Amino acid sequence: MKNKSDNILLRKITAFLLCICMAFVLAACKNDAGVNNASSENSVGNADENLSYEAHDIKATVLKGPTAIGMVKLMEEAKDNKAANRYEFNIAASADEFSASLIKGDIQIAALPCNAAAALYNKSGGKIKVLGINTLGVLYIVENGDSVQSVSDLKGKTIYTTGKGTTPEYTLKYLLEKAGLDPDKDVNIEFKSEASEAAVMLLSGEQNAVAMLPQPYVTTAMMNNSDIRIALDVTEEWERLADDGSTVVTGVIAVNSDYYNNNREAVSKFMEEYAASVEYVNENIDEAAQLVEDFGIFKADVAKKAIPYCNITFISGDEMKSMITKYLTVLNDANPLSIGGNMPDDGFYAQ
Repeated sequence: MKNKSDNILLRKITAFLLCICMAFVLAACKNDAGVNNASSENSVGNADENLSYEAHDIKATVLKGPTAIGMVKLMEEAKDNKAANRYEFNIAASADEFSASLIKGDIQIAALPCNAAAALYNKSGGKIKVLGINTLGVLYIVENGDSVQSVSDLKGKTIYTTGKGTTPEYTLKYLLEKAGLDPDKDVNIEFKSEASEAAVMLLSGEQNAVAMLPQPYVTTAMMNNSDIRIALDVTEEWERLADDGSTVVTGVIAVNSDYYNNNREAVSKFMEEYAASVEYVNENIDEAAQLVEDFGIFKADVAKKAIPYCNITFISGDEMKSMITKYLTVLNDANPLSIGGNMPDDGFYAQ
């Protein structure tokens, strides 16, 4: 009888414990379901947020050169209707072709030289803003030989280049002066109207001749004559000789101020897509080089070799402002007219 009672008690205890276990299991399942539902709701919310973005029509112009190369992936996506906005891209030979349209707002976004953007901002009374730096230094000292190892080695040489009265001239003279040379006495600087002309002078084999050329003309010259080499990276020399922490800022992305103020979301989406395009170009050089040719900028074989030397980048925010300010200060000290007469104020920067 005692054993029977013990067995009945044991079964009751076991049943009670099973009930407790089931309660814990059900509670756990309920909690898991709550977590999964929350995650699902967040995913739906993010998807709705992306779907709710309304594409904008944006006209953008880039220069036929390194400042356009970082844009080619975005240009391809726009052509294939895969971009977030509806972009219409145009490629220009010089900033003069589109400056007035950028000020008026007929063109909303443009890639142009850093100093040209500053001058345009000053002359227009703040009608444009800079979104970011898209190209750092693209200038190189090249020679047919092996005599130039430092800037001081340029003494006594003829230097062919372009850009009289513009940034290439100020850049070259800045480097020479920092190296202790007198640009008017210690070297002979001969300015040509186009970089291709300066390259031809170098290819002629003139003794002691060197040239300061931008990419991809450097690459083109080297492909035409295997004896031509890069003697100095102008950006590296600038950074080595400068005592203010500055560097060469070649190109920037600018936006019409009114468009920026009234379409922040669209501009932000452009910046995201442009940054991704720059990353793609730097990480997929072969594919990017073909896109460069497809859009009529340069031949793919030239672009493939030039891209690693073009310093294509995307820098925005405080870092952009600091870099541009230091660079423009050097140009302003050399010739205030090169940046429109004076240093641009804080309104120049899209923050």
